[in-house]
Amino acid sequence: MITKADIVIIHNISQLLTLPGGPQRGDRLGELGIIQDGAVALQDESILAVGTSEELFQAFPSASSFDAGGRVVLPGFVDPHTHLVWAGDRAEEFTLRLQGKTYMEIMEAGGGILSTVRATREATETELVQQARQRADLALSYGTTTLEVKTGYGLTFEQEIKQLRAILALDEEGPLEMVPTFMAAHAVPPEYQGRTQDYVHLICSDMLPNLAAWWQDHQPHKPLPFVDVFCEKGVFDLAQSRQILEAAKALGFPLKIHVDEFENLGGSKLAVELGAASADHLVKTSPEDIQTLAQSDTVAVSLPGTPFGLNEDDYTPAKALIESGAVLALATDTNPGTSWCESMQFIIALACRKLRLTPAQAIAAATINAAAAIQRDQNIGSIEAGKQADLLILNTADYRQIGYRFGTNLVANVIKRGRFYPVK
Repeated sequence: MITKADIVIIHNISQLLTLPGGPQRGDRLGELGIIQDGAVALQDESILAVGTSEELFQAFPSASSFDAGGRVVLPGFVDPHTHLVWAGDRAEEFTLRLQGKTYMEIMEAGGGILSTVRATREATETELVQQARQRADLALSYGTTTLEVKTGYGLTFEQEIKQLRAILALDEEGPLEMVPTFMAAHAVPPEYQGRTQDYVHLICSDMLPNLAAWWQDHQPHKPLPFVDVFCEKGVFDLAQSRQILEAAKALGFPLKIHVDEFENLGGSKLAVELGAASADHLVKTSPEDIQTLAQSDTVAVSLPGTPFGLNEDDYTPAKALIESGAVLALATDTNPGTSWCESMQFIIALACRKLRLTPAQAIAAATINAAAAIQRDQNIGSIEAGKQADLLILNTADYRQIGYRFGTNLVANVIKRGRFYPVK
């Protein structure tokens, strides 16, 4: 029996953005399912019902209520690509890039990812958790309620597991929900320089089987983490990326892949062929590869914060992806080298300007489509009965303020699993 204490109705919502019906493609991208004077009924951690304020008060006359004050309510943002757990910073490299050095030149000289690898290896697990917690708290305050987090700054099995334990500890601590990804194939470690294929063999024959065993021992009731590869010239070529992803798939791991950030090596087609959940970056993606993505369920994840952070001119060809019918998502790529940004609101603002998305399209790409990129769209990413109660209440009556405004925070309240977190 449902009692008064079980139900809370959030009412007096100027625009309730429900985004029903699953991931959005093509002309459907940006269908927000707006309910004017909307209301949503929450029960424990879940959404019980959605409708107008009048409808829900009639359906649940004994429920408690929360007045949204004539403001917008929408699903919590889902950030499907981050490197949230690391130690140190790369401010020195930022200065070098401003002086004309490229990302790949810095990386080839031992900087870039390897600089963060050194700092992360030296840090304790406790220090990693402490530093990442600050970034997690910021992400939550800007409206992210679920985010994916990669390892990849350890590059030995023991160090990668240290990062993975930090991710799991933060997820357990909450309230921000974290989806882990194992990314030992983020870079070639210093001890394997000039021997990339030997490192690939180590990942396939040692790290991945040991990860499967470790996960079964420590997290048997949780789904396996994703496995990701940086498929790029100077890192892992297409054949090596295939080798790693095929080994991961054979062990039952779901897949992701970094592709086409600087050069088109064919990684998007590989992602589709192997049934990867997403292909991410997609700056140099060819028209042919765009069509391949469009004919699949592999989500195309754009990371506009990265070319912005690198001060580059080329961004994901989002319009071509949308017109082809691909599923387009947005993510921050939070990392110390190219996109130290915890705000999905800023990423939406960038997407409106650099990818030419409308605010409605960008919101869909940051919620239901982003949830699909981490295979959670059945549970989060929209405001529908039966889904997890992850919502945002904005300090505005018009959803278009998201995207239109930037450099500020429009979130008044974050609701995660039915619990309210006011933003200070």
